[in-house]
Amino acid sequence: MDLIVALQSSFGELITAGTAAFVLCAIGLAIHFGFTGLLNFGQAAFAAVGAYGYAIAALDFKAPLVLSVLFGLLCAVIFAVLLGIPTLRLRADYLAIVTIAAAQVFKFVATSSAITDPSGNVITGGAEGLSEFGGTFYSLNPVPAGEYQVFGNSLTQDQIWVDIVGWLLVVVCALLTYFLTRSPWGRALKGIREDEDAVRSLGKNVYLYKMQALILGGCMAALGGMVFVINSQTVQPTVWGTNFTFTIWTVLLLGGATTVLGPIAGGVVFFTLFAFIQKVLEGLVAIHWMGSLTIPQVGQIRLILVGLALMLLVIFRPQGLFGNKKETLFNG
Repeated sequence: MDLIVALQSSFGELITAGTAAFVLCAIGLAIHFGFTGLLNFGQAAFAAVGAYGYAIAALDFKAPLVLSVLFGLLCAVIFAVLLGIPTLRLRADYLAIVTIAAAQVFKFVATSSAITDPSGNVITGGAEGLSEFGGTFYSLNPVPAGEYQVFGNSLTQDQIWVDIVGWLLVVVCALLTYFLTRSPWGRALKGIREDEDAVRSLGKNVYLYKMQALILGGCMAALGGMVFVINSQTVQPTVWGTNFTFTIWTVLLLGGATTVLGPIAGGVVFFTLFAFIQKVLEGLVAIHWMGSLTIPQVGQIRLILVGLALMLLVIFRPQGLFGNKKETLFNG
């Protein structure tokens, strides 16, 4: 087992567009939960809405890149409003139930073949999903053609391009979150997180603030969904299940829910360790140190180890790696 190769492969996860996509979703979730106290277990739905909006605009409407992105964001805004109107007056536990149910409903709607265009084609692609919609994005690629070695991994010019764009969006969203959360608007969100009745007594429209936070965080998740599907050039309904949302929550809690850098650090640490554990377990299987276990089976062991680590983190360091424990004492 070559640990150097395993480390190189794992460090490659630091720069991938897949990691950037989950970080974007986690930054949006930080606005929902970390700064506003909204217990949203349906973040996968916002990512899926953005991804499907982008893909449908590119494939069905032949829209240019900018309009496709704007359409995806518009879909996320509409979804946030439709979700927020009946739910934002609910208590945190009820909000969690409604949001996770909404994510499942959207997943089943995307899987359905009942939604068709005038030509009879399934708009969402049904169970097969949609593919090959990244042409306008990759046509803008300024990276010279060829293969590039990054941390021992070979990447094409298209992979380099989507990685660059994904992490640039992370920087933009992180800076936006940083400045907004230090503005009067951001301080009002933190007040709502701590005690919304006190904020309401000061004459603030708590419902409106919550709606704005839901929309903003949802749009960031939609951007993450777009990066995720552009990277793979396919969008399928099975991807947007509860595992997607819980991975976002893991990234957020690992880094720190009440910090701007927390989701970024959490995403980098989580996916690097996730890949490293997989490579180490595969190496142990190769040298027959795992008994009769196969590579797919040790993949399940990896999930168990990550889940155990997350449990220990929540118990002994609930503020995450970079969070402030005082800010996790909501309503305390």
